[in-house]
Amino acid sequence: MASSSLDTEAGAGAQHKAGGDGSGYTTAATAHAVDTDSWQQVGLLLVTGFNCAYVLSFSNLMMVPLGWGWGAACLLLLAAAAWYANWLLAGLHVVDGQRFIRYRDLMGFVFGRKMYYLTWFLQFTTLLLGSMGFILLGGRALKAISAEFTQTPPRLQWFIAATGFVYFAFAYFVPTISAMRNWLATSAALTVTFDVALLAVLVRDGRSNDRSGRDYSIHGTGAEKAFNALGAVAAILVCNTSGLLPEIQSTLRKPAVGNMRRALALQYTVGAAGYYGISVAGYWAYGAAASEYLPNQLSGPRWASVLINATAFLQSIVSQHVRVISNDPSCDGHYVRTHGC
Repeated sequence: MASSSLDTEAGAGAQHKAGGDGSGYTTAATAHAVDTDSWQQVGLLLVTGFNCAYVLSFSNLMMVPLGWGWGAACLLLLAAAAWYANWLLAGLHVVDGQRFIRYRDLMGFVFGRKMYYLTWFLQFTTLLLGSMGFILLGGRALKAISAEFTQTPPRLQWFIAATGFVYFAFAYFVPTISAMRNWLATSAALTVTFDVALLAVLVRDGRSNDRSGRDYSIHGTGAEKAFNALGAVAAILVCNTSGLLPEIQSTLRKPAVGNMRRALALQYTVGAAGYYGISVAGYWAYGAAASEYLPNQLSGPRWASVLINATAFLQSIVSQHVRVISNDPSCDGHYVRTHGC
């Protein structure tokens, strides 16, 4: 099999041996903490990371284009497929004495150097687009809060800029995944708060709305239905997997494989119950008219809208940071050897 960046770093003396129990392995140079976190911490990180502000759009993105039948089937099947794929991937964390702490290193080791660079490009692009979405959602949440108190809120661009600044400041003061352990309890509390508040309002709206006039049909031309369905399937897949499993797994204490699989079990049970519950409840309450941003459609009191938007914004700071810091090139490879992180 072809070499990856691991070979380059080994030649420069950037690798080190880990494990003092006779089962040592080679780990690539990185400023991220390795072998430090419990599976409960990583599991909580996954649960809160996936129950983020994006769930406010899932009813429109995933259920409206598919309807009840295909929607429920795709939710279950794709979640099972994503869990199994990640379960298998967790088992490839150590191969032939090398511990793969980056997705691109594993792909380069198995498929060659071209796949290493292709994986890095696709991973970085996906995370960049995801971060842009977080910033837009954060700005939208801030504007929704402002709209509750004034008839003429500032333009969305100002809230987007403010969101970007907050994300940047948090990234500066919390440079690694392990350093986020101090924020997980706060993130979990925020997640529970906006999930419960949102579900409560959705259930109330679903009961009060005219059920006989609720439309669950799929609208559009044949081509529109096909493309929207493909987009929904893609959204379901993205909401179930991060594409960062080796990076996250690298922080786990040994046995890293077993602990990662325990953390995944927590994500696909407790975590999935949260974001799937909101997705289904939003579609049940509003049908095909479900908004691309659910808080705009809620009929609840003003304090509930402010609470949901505020907690979703604050929690998204941690969720967005998980995806960014895991693939931060400044904490890897040559930069570490010359500058540190």
